[in-house]
Amino acid sequence: MRVDAKKNYDHILAVADTVITQNGADASLRDIARKAEVGLGTLYRHFPTREALLEALLRTQFDELTTKASELEKANSAEDALVSWLHDVFICTGIYQGVVSVMIAAMEDTESALHASCVTLRASGGRLLQRAQAEGLARVDIDGEDLFSLVAALAWLGDQPSSASRAERLFNMMIGTILIS
Repeated sequence: MRVDAKKNYDHILAVADTVITQNGADASLRDIARKAEVGLGTLYRHFPTREALLEALLRTQFDELTTKASELEKANSAEDALVSWLHDVFICTGIYQGVVSVMIAAMEDTESALHASCVTLRASGGRLLQRAQAEGLARVDIDGEDLFSLVAALAWLGDQPSSASRAERLFNMMIGTILIS
């Protein structure tokens, strides 16, 4: 990528991060282009779809969460690793209102720009869950898909103004349901 194109790409991503954080995953792409001071065509050259833009914003965070899962798997107790990682995923999915719906749809659509990132993220959590299950610390009647769905449901609740204040409490309740006391 040319230096000026890379600069535009990074600038559009930075502006998109701000706009989508403020307005949610359905934020206007025209508004993003306008605030980035680029033409809509420039935005679409870099990000042909809204999903491609979201994927670019989330990829780094998802990669970090995947790396963290691997590190936690080796360095922490199985219970601490699972809880820490789930909390980080819960926080990450709450950054952009409405992104959970996009992520869930991407899981089913192999052509989606977000598909690979979401599948990798889910697999990381599945490995942490399996480790906790193998050590007798977590229920054995759930799997990585269930885990991903539970976190997605909590993130969706966090998107709802009437429930947002209870999201952290509900996260703790979910953990209490997953782990065996």
